[in-house]
Amino acid sequence: MPDENIKNAADATAIFCMPSADATVPDLMGSTRPGYPTLSILKGPQTGASFVLDAPEITIGRDPSSSVFLNDMTVSRRHAVLRIDGSSARIEDLGSLNGTWVDGAIVKSAPIVDGSTIQVGTFRMVYHTTRPQRIATGE
Repeated sequence: MPDENIKNAADATAIFCMPSADATVPDLMGSTRPGYPTLSILKGPQTGASFVLDAPEITIGRDPSSSVFLNDMTVSRRHAVLRIDGSSARIEDLGSLNGTWVDGAIVKSAPIVDGSTIQVGTFRMVYHTTRPQRIATGE
């Protein structure tokens, strides 16, 4: 019996995890921080698109002149406005048909912070004041 345990241990699959600090996988953006907050689309027709929020007032809507142009019929022409004042930000619904949602709750006006999710029509977006961090994988 002892010989069987040795054989099974030798046949076991070993999993190798690359250390995150390994020099072969450099973090090229490690020291870079965005100068402005960003709004990234997580779900919707423009998934993956990001908008740099480089003005104190950002308009969100289906109107092509909007700072954040969301081309979908579920979005009102002038849907919402995002006001950024230093390190604080607030979103205000402009009487849209489908409403504006922040972190799962419908709002008329609400503060947003780094990581807040914003839903406008079929678009789900995330607001970031800093570069998004890597998702922990448990390694």
